Amino acid sequence: MPRNKIYFLSDFHLGAPNHTASLEREKRIVRFLEEVQDDASEIFLVGDMFDFWYEYRQVVPKGYVRLLGKLAEMTDAGIAMHFLWATMICGCAIISRQN
Repeated sequence: MPRNKIYFLSDFHLGAPNHTASLEREKRIVRFLEEVQDDASEIFLVGDMFDFWYEYRQVVPKGYVRLLGKLAEMTDAGIAMHFLWATMICGCAIISRQN
């Protein structure tokens, strides 16, 4: 199957409101990624992936290994990943592209 689709996923807010809800949401996201990995050419992860301020480029957050492992697997398979984070400060959206 040709990889010709682009997917946009946003605002997972992993970590909120509690561990149990966050874990179930993470598992649903991974199931979705497994469903689309054969036809995805690119995936855009937009907004707040985690429900806390996270800005370190060389550190992996504790937990969420299912999602991070799936993203690494898909990247290794040649699927382009784009991370665009946003946060609201004083009612103004600040958006940054990181990949």
